[in-house]
Amino acid sequence: MSDTPGGPGQPGQGPDDSNPFKGTPFEQIFSQMGGFGAGGGMPDLNALMSQMQSLFAPHDGPVNWETVTDLARRAAAQEPDPAVSPAQSNAVADAVRLADHWLDTTTEFPSGVTTTAAWSRAEWIVETIPVWKVLVEPIAGSATQALGQAMPEEMKQLAGPLMAMLGKASGAMVASQVGSGLGALAGDVLSASDIGLPLGPIGKAALLPTNVTAFAAELPDVSTDDVLLYLALREAAHQRLFAGVPWLRDHLIGAVSEYGAGMDFDTSGMEAKLRDVDMSNPQAMQDALAGGLFDPEPSPAQKAALEKLEVTLALVEGWVDEVVSQATAERMPAAAKLQETVRRRRAAGGPAEQTFATLVGLELRPRRLRDASTLWGSLRTRQGTEARDGVWMSPHLLPTAQDLDDPLGFREDSVAPGELSEEEFDAGLRDLLDGGSDGGPDGPRAAE
Repeated sequence: MSDTPGGPGQPGQGPDDSNPFKGTPFEQIFSQMGGFGAGGGMPDLNALMSQMQSLFAPHDGPVNWETVTDLARRAAAQEPDPAVSPAQSNAVADAVRLADHWLDTTTEFPSGVTTTAAWSRAEWIVETIPVWKVLVEPIAGSATQALGQAMPEEMKQLAGPLMAMLGKASGAMVASQVGSGLGALAGDVLSASDIGLPLGPIGKAALLPTNVTAFAAELPDVSTDDVLLYLALREAAHQRLFAGVPWLRDHLIGAVSEYGAGMDFDTSGMEAKLRDVDMSNPQAMQDALAGGLFDPEPSPAQKAALEKLEVTLALVEGWVDEVVSQATAERMPAAAKLQETVRRRRAAGGPAEQTFATLVGLELRPRRLRDASTLWGSLRTRQGTEARDGVWMSPHLLPTAQDLDDPLGFREDSVAPGELSEEEFDAGLRDLLDGGSDGGPDGPRAAE
């Protein structure tokens, strides 16, 4: 046929040319909602309009989370996502129960598990959405605000309703990106705390049997039962730590959301484009938006905050690595291979970490997991389990990046709590927390 999707009067127009949104941020929205067809042409406009109505529907906050959930579930459903069977649920519950029993001998922290769950990928999305709201909305709000600030003053006065439209368009693009990202992440995560953050409900130890089975298939020399138990040990250990250290959950999640809220966006290029744009020319508006809305640029303060966040995450993952290693030392011959596999998976920044970087604007992976695990193990060997776990009493006591440079020397000269009287220990702790930032013995480390 000589006719093209552009219709008569536009001869020679190829499939790519029939996409009027090519090269603009709106192309991302439409492609994630249904694509432009195998040849790059326009998709079903009726379906697109239905999706667009959903994206632009009234909602609280900068992101429409109902739409995010729907898009994420659609993305996750592109791969088989069978419902969890009763047998799988029972297997997860049994594995977590046994894992908790093993961990009783490795740490003073009591069990943090109040319930267990075996999730499908779609269920992981629904269960973790409340935490994703806290993590994503700050950066989405910053992005929308930056979009408005990029408009020249004279254009703001003329644009009127267009400003509100652009604000909604920004929120819609964030929603489409988050929905697509969560859908991809759901196909990779193994448990509720797999990326180191407590994404699930408090006290609910959850694993994803479909993903666990796929992960186990990559380890032909290890039984699926051993893989399930090892991952249950890690999940139960995360739950213990977050339950035993009440400030830690809000500390990590709050640090991520604060990082996003303080994100600076370089809109200078966009402002220059918009200053000369002809508001009556749709093609000119499309050209102005081509290539993206803005480029995020972390501030110096954010870079410093990111280092602290990465250290804390490494300490969490290192502690989990250490106590699970203790629990399996005499019980699970395959544990060493599983430990190394998980370490490489976490430190290399696999699909989960890459998707998280896209969603929140930072790479969140424990680059120094091995150093942190060595530090915790060395401290336990020298001073015992109580001293190791006692470091979590306050964020001021946590090891720093400099401590991870010499993990075997952390508190090498300190006295184990058991060698102090109760009064001396309490007095020393008060001095550290009250005066450490003023230049006391631990002041420099606490203030870093």
